[in-house]
Amino acid sequence: MNVLICDPISPKGIALFQQRPEFKVTVLEKRLSEAELIPLVKDVEAMVVRSETKITKAVLDAAPKLRVVGRAGVGVDNVDVEAATQRGVVVMNTPGGNTVTTAELTFFMIGTLARHIAPAHGSMTAGKWDRKLYQGTELNGKTLGVLGMGRIGSEVAKRALAFGMRVLAYDPFLTEARARQLGVELVQDTDAIYRSSDFITVHMPVTEHTRGMLNAEAFTRMKPGVRIVNCARGEIVEEKDLIAALESKKVGGAALDVFSVEPLPADHPFRKLPNVILTPHLGASTSEAQEKCGIEVAEIIAAYLLTGEVRNAVNLPFIDAKTFEQVQPYLNLGEKLGKLLSQLAPASVDRVHVTYGGKAKELPNVDPITRAILLGFFQAGAIKDVNNVNVRAAAAAAGISVEEKRSEEPVTFNEWLHVAVYSGKEKVSAGGTFFGSPNNPRIVRVLSQPTEILPSGVVFLMSNKDRPGIVGYIGSLMGKHNVNIASMSLSRDAAGGEALTVLNLDSVPPQELLEEIKKDKDISNVRVVQL
Repeated sequence: MNVLICDPISPKGIALFQQRPEFKVTVLEKRLSEAELIPLVKDVEAMVVRSETKITKAVLDAAPKLRVVGRAGVGVDNVDVEAATQRGVVVMNTPGGNTVTTAELTFFMIGTLARHIAPAHGSMTAGKWDRKLYQGTELNGKTLGVLGMGRIGSEVAKRALAFGMRVLAYDPFLTEARARQLGVELVQDTDAIYRSSDFITVHMPVTEHTRGMLNAEAFTRMKPGVRIVNCARGEIVEEKDLIAALESKKVGGAALDVFSVEPLPADHPFRKLPNVILTPHLGASTSEAQEKCGIEVAEIIAAYLLTGEVRNAVNLPFIDAKTFEQVQPYLNLGEKLGKLLSQLAPASVDRVHVTYGGKAKELPNVDPITRAILLGFFQAGAIKDVNNVNVRAAAAAAGISVEEKRSEEPVTFNEWLHVAVYSGKEKVSAGGTFFGSPNNPRIVRVLSQPTEILPSGVVFLMSNKDRPGIVGYIGSLMGKHNVNIASMSLSRDAAGGEALTVLNLDSVPPQELLEEIKKDKDISNVRVVQL
């Protein structure tokens, strides 16, 4: 079996391939472009990359024998996962290899900011002796705000606690029990982090909710002189807003390892600011991390090719083709229910309960559907590196129990999928089915109220008193702000009682529209979710 190693990995990883007689190993000497790579992949069954080589659809199409792509690292942005899935190519990564390495760099950044080490060194090499200019601050007794308490965030918190820091943690999927175990204080929103933290470090993936979350509005809510560290993803920080906050001294300093555009342009304003520390995406750049990733990627690829064992796959459910055909319609519906509930759920969810009813209870394997629900729930939030293989482990690590039930109770619909999420005794739920065919899913129950929602795009929800004119009132406001309503669903518990109004919209309503709606005393729980 031909194995093509496209990017440099640990010699020990290469040796693991080479010691197996089943493998013929080719190691490329330099990164190749798509055009250069295509002629080399005709007979390749496995490819190993890091972040440099791009496995595009064209490369995949040129490799008819390709069975697996292994990424020696976490992100798979350089692999066309959708095209690989369509081709039946497994994509695997090594999410654990860089945890300690990135956590250590983060904490070194915090210390460097606290003691002005980088500018002080520059001053010394320039022949100066500016002791007063570079007076720093102790970490002991200071508050560190951690945005994202996955593997790396948890490791950073451990180091901060060892230095006597108070650690505040924000993570929608971290439970109180897990927070106590880690010794951190769990907060329910980012505002608590912004108000109280002397240092803030980011360890979240880039999602529609986290992209640009550290922006001008966020900086205004932070303590004067706060220091920002980002070793996660550059897109999380709105760079122009951070530059303005640094220039005004609202932000006292920033240490950045990642940027929205990499390599960082030579004329980027960050390079000219005296209160900024810059490193060229070094989070995983240690010999130990690269060795771990190289060994792990060799092990998981070899196991898959030789025995069919799948570990760390980002695109492969554990089911045979026949079962997959039966459950496939439910995968999309389940993911949409998970996304919906993640945006309606209370903080610190500790339990997810999935009920399969009607024909759904007869499916031979419901595990992939439950995984799809969890995947939607986590992807719409801030948990990092989640896929359908590790999503149950991610739930367990976050302290979330997952329960499944095949219900024998009679249901209104032929197929019935119901999901409830709990935070203590507080519960939020939604249910879905298919109208006519598996290609026509609907969400038909939300917050214990009947409804009919197309599970895609922008969805507006509100609770309101059942009164004459409410529909026209909302429609007029939407029209006033140039927001088009694609469909509408209304339900009520009794005439003149409490009602649920749900709209599928063609665009995200502006904040001023939402504020205007909220002023109505008969309207509450105004929410906008994106599916």
